[in-house]
Amino acid sequence: LEGMQRFGWEPVREGANIIGLTQNGASISLEPGGQFELSGAPLLTVHETCGEVNTHQAQVREVASEIGAAVIGLGYAPNWGLDDVPQMPKGRYGIMRRYMPKVGGYGLEMMFRTCTVQVNLDFSSEADMVRKFRVGLALQPVATALFANSPFREGRPNGFLSYRSQIWTDVDNARAGMLPWVFEDGMGFERYVDYALKVPMYFVYRDGRYIDVAGKCFQDFLDGRIPELKGIEPSMSDWADHLTTIFPEVRLKKFLEMRGADGGSWQRICGLPALWVGLYYDQVALDAAWDMVKDWTEEERQAMRDAVPRQGFKTPFRGGNVGDLARQMLDISSAGLKRRAATDAAGSSEDGFLNPLRDYVDRGYTRAEELLRRFHGEWNGDITPLFKEYNFL
Repeated sequence: LEGMQRFGWEPVREGANIIGLTQNGASISLEPGGQFELSGAPLLTVHETCGEVNTHQAQVREVASEIGAAVIGLGYAPNWGLDDVPQMPKGRYGIMRRYMPKVGGYGLEMMFRTCTVQVNLDFSSEADMVRKFRVGLALQPVATALFANSPFREGRPNGFLSYRSQIWTDVDNARAGMLPWVFEDGMGFERYVDYALKVPMYFVYRDGRYIDVAGKCFQDFLDGRIPELKGIEPSMSDWADHLTTIFPEVRLKKFLEMRGADGGSWQRICGLPALWVGLYYDQVALDAAWDMVKDWTEEERQAMRDAVPRQGFKTPFRGGNVGDLARQMLDISSAGLKRRAATDAAGSSEDGFLNPLRDYVDRGYTRAEELLRRFHGEWNGDITPLFKEYNFL
């Protein structure tokens, strides 16, 4: 973080520690176990987003080379034990670390050993939000299969293709999951607010310190029923902080956040925004995606979500499998991107960013299965080559 400041990034500090950076609407942060996260600025096209990501890679490469570091993109730390992971010095993480084991079996695993790539997309109205939210939730397990990339734990296969996704099944079910009520009549902003008011809080930030209120809900804060917050009036910044501690498969803030993908290879990173932009930012595509999922039952959506972490594209669904759904999803997105016709200086469509995802669907197996084949084959049961061959830098 200190080295990145040469590129114009401004430091963010908590006490004496530098914990992040900001620049022109973008930010860089250290996540609980030292995961390095670029949160990009709002941009108009996937070309611009991919340019931003590639600039970030070049900057990280320069700084990392000076300190003997490298960066790898996986959904789960492949060999480090929990005790091996350094814990970042951020007050909110200390509160979460104490609370997580009380509400789920995988909370600390999620914090310190998982990594994801996400995309945030906006909406034009409440009705548009609802349609996009429903499509995003229904298709999130398909995206999980497309990006499955976490098959190792402590140097050995863990039995899953997306262990990161499996971990989310038992982190804290009061703030995670597939939110079946989003598909019910009456869904809208108010319904989501009602849900968020009941989700347990972690903290309130005041005067440079985090006040631990883990397990108390925001409605109690509004009603003045939390002794630790006596005399403290709730603010919109408190509400904004609280919304960042809710972790469903799709999260609503001032935009919709797609949360189903493992961290992955560099060439696939730009495929994630392309996939969802093609579905969301063309009305014909959005309608086609809704037609694809609108009669799926709650039980079918949940069954797919439960099975995909282990089975990937081979997850059965209505006489076919998730690989078939992924191909259909890509076809709809591709058509949407072509109609959107957002080209770069060379005249190339955003559709090209989907090619790495098409490759996985065409060959019929995930990135995780590719890694497992190499582990059992040329790597001779040793994941050490992973760090060289899949280094981002």
